[in-house]
Amino acid sequence: MSQRAISLLLAAAVAIYAGFALWRGWFLLLTGDPVLIVFGVAIAVLPVLGAWMLYRELKFGWQMQAMGRQLASEGGLLRDDLPKTPSGRAQLEAADERFAELSKAAEAEPEDWRVWFRLALGYDESRDRKRARRAMRTAVDLYVSDGDSNTQA
Repeated sequence: MSQRAISLLLAAAVAIYAGFALWRGWFLLLTGDPVLIVFGVAIAVLPVLGAWMLYRELKFGWQMQAMGRQLASEGGLLRDDLPKTPSGRAQLEAADERFAELSKAAEAEPEDWRVWFRLALGYDESRDRKRARRAMRTAVDLYVSDGDSNTQA
């Protein structure tokens, strides 16, 4: 099963759960008992918050895919040519060397989403997932604000 299918299946499960929780929360609100009303509000708010967070993550993933497709069509993705460890990951020293180049490019062109996308990949190769995600969020923000030069998913 593809990751997209799994994501959509999980989104459907969250939607069903949220609907059920809202239905049960509504009955608690109708009781008139202050304690049950508080529980009803909590039961209604938490699934809605979870659904909103899931939507944000799915949207982020779809935007990353669209950016990756566009960058691939332009021939701008990083080549997978770094030496590998026995586990298949890029050797850290080589990844750090590439990262230095990517970092300089990002400093030179801070408004180009393509540079930030590649920088995020460089962070990931260097095993810094937190900064990779932050750089990818910057790339997505620039991509979305640059509506003339991209086609959004």
